[in-house]
Amino acid sequence: MTRIALQLLLRRLLLAIPILLCVSALVFVILRLLPADPIAMSLPPGATPEDVERLKRDFGLDRPIPAQYLIWFGKLLTGDLGSSIFFRRGVGELVGKALPATLELVTAGLILGVATGLAGGLVMFSWRGGVREQALDFSTTVFMAIPEFLWAILLILTLGVAAPLLPFIGRLDPGIALPPAVTGFLLIDSVLSGRWSALGSALLHLVLPSVALAIGLAPLIMRVLRSSLLETILEDYIMQARLRGVSERRILLAHALKNAVLPTISLIGVQGGFMFGGTVLVEMIFAYPGLGNLMVDAVRNHDLPVIQAVALIYCILVLAINAVVDIAYLAANPKLRLA
Repeated sequence: MTRIALQLLLRRLLLAIPILLCVSALVFVILRLLPADPIAMSLPPGATPEDVERLKRDFGLDRPIPAQYLIWFGKLLTGDLGSSIFFRRGVGELVGKALPATLELVTAGLILGVATGLAGGLVMFSWRGGVREQALDFSTTVFMAIPEFLWAILLILTLGVAAPLLPFIGRLDPGIALPPAVTGFLLIDSVLSGRWSALGSALLHLVLPSVALAIGLAPLIMRVLRSSLLETILEDYIMQARLRGVSERRILLAHALKNAVLPTISLIGVQGGFMFGGTVLVEMIFAYPGLGNLMVDAVRNHDLPVIQAVALIYCILVLAINAVVDIAYLAANPKLRLA
């Protein structure tokens, strides 16, 4: 299992190289072809044409696009993501501060969405053929019909404003000091420094945005798992288990679920990648200082180095989550280990 998993990871790593090259080149060229001048947008109204030309030379924007790409890519190989045109700071520093917030948010959304989806799928299956299943099926359709950003607004209006139970702005209450940055992850740093008030505040601030993300994932998992279970229980080995007198509960949890969950794992891989994209609007609505918010600010100010870096980070995260899902699929499906 370990050897096959390592081989799979190596194949994914080799495949990721041309994908990242294509994505980086595509994003770089498209941004340069847009009819906007990032230098002019970052300067005050009184700036002279000489100031514009000087900054263009400083950022290398006066050179042909292929030369700009080669310079940027060469620096990227050394770990240098360049400097932000608008923020006047290193892009690596900006990404390093925003990335942990997005990873915490997506991890919480995935855990919540997967747990709710699996539990809901089992409930739907156990209620199959009845009115309760139809009602739950109708509810999942309604949940899927409403986009994530609208759920975010509804959650703020209901649980943040009408019944102020949960905070909905930022990652921490204004009166609570940030814990010392060790890992950059607020939850982990709060535990490491013993700042339990910061940990509680961070967890509360994480609830609404992670629920907004999870709502888009859970109904899909529920429906796929229910459909897969309905097919699996018709298999011969399930009938044989019933003839041996195995209880329905044991058949479901010990035999049917581990085979029926395979399509669900594939779905989680696809939707997990989409969830990173969904963080852009959700982070903006909740003023959550993650990669999504950074991307919106960069697009608004046409900050090319930041847009390039964040797009590349999103691509790496999607490839990483797909690799993790492939390993999980390999662990859950013995047939793949024999192939």
